[in-house]
Amino acid sequence: MPYWFNVETRQVVEHDDPERPKGETLMGPYDTAEDAAAALDTARRKTEAWDEEDRKEAEWRSGDPDAANWDNNPLNG
Repeated sequence: MPYWFNVETRQVVEHDDPERPKGETLMGPYDTAEDAAAALDTARRKTEAWDEEDRKEAEWRSGDPDAANWDNNPLNG
């Protein structure tokens, strides 16, 4: 049975729970309650890994190790 993590209540809810909210307050589905309980940690780790990949790609494209810190918005002068 799938499990979900409710970001508003910070509770794990079962898929078949009639009280389970629908939509944007849920993360999942997860195979286990333990995986659902770790949803925020998992999301944080994945986001950090993706940010590091983006940093390495920007460095590779430009040859500049500080390329990921560039602000390319012309309005920020």
